[in-house]
Amino acid sequence: MTTHSNHPYHLVDYSPWPLTGAIGVLTLVTGMVKWFHNFNMNLLIIGYMITILTMYQWWRDICREGTLQGKHTILVHKGLRWGMILFIISEVFFFLSFFWAFFHSSLSPNIEIGSMWPPMSIIPFNPFQIPLLNTIILITSGFTVTWAHHALMENNHSQMTQGLFITVCLGIYFTILQAYEYIEAPFTIADSIYGSTFFMATGFHGLHVIIGTIFLSVCLMRHLNNHFSNNHHFGFEAAAWYWHFVDVVWLFLYISIYWWGN
Repeated sequence: MTTHSNHPYHLVDYSPWPLTGAIGVLTLVTGMVKWFHNFNMNLLIIGYMITILTMYQWWRDICREGTLQGKHTILVHKGLRWGMILFIISEVFFFLSFFWAFFHSSLSPNIEIGSMWPPMSIIPFNPFQIPLLNTIILITSGFTVTWAHHALMENNHSQMTQGLFITVCLGIYFTILQAYEYIEAPFTIADSIYGSTFFMATGFHGLHVIIGTIFLSVCLMRHLNNHFSNNHHFGFEAAAWYWHFVDVVWLFLYISIYWWGN
């Protein structure tokens, strides 16, 4: 009996992480409902712990498969690339629905909101304060992640580390500023269609920034452990694609909701 495979595909081993991930997310959602109704966060915290531990262990296994075990062949890489491209396309349509709702309501405001946009009693944000600073931060982070990618292609370890570290810091800075903006917001998600579309679009974008920052942080740790080379680094490349997508979505959000929408 031989364990040698004569094909370039990766047939994954049995893994408990899809099951524990499903249990973690179920616990997380149930805990969130319990928090909303009973103001008790115990189940929510347990759900977060299960989900985070599952993420860590699942990601660890995939990193081992791609680096130490050599299971990510050229053909597997091609499949991973197409998977990431299709995922980003699905994310484009996800945000398209929020933009559709915003423009549908703003281009022809109905009588219930005073036939005007922004609706009566809504005080919108000044687009040339925190929103403009966040735009500069994200555009700069796009440059730094590209810098890191070029440094990796040239086998420049230190510049790759610097570029990736700065990108992660800028992502954290963006999230802190957006949290501050939400705390100081003069309206809520319950304030007519303006509040709903604003917080749904910018809130989900903020969630994507957090996910992208975690993605790049994992890439930074992997880089420090010498997991990447100039011809074998799709984990980082996927993170960079995702980060550029987040940048572009923010530019559309800034122009349409913060600037034009005011």
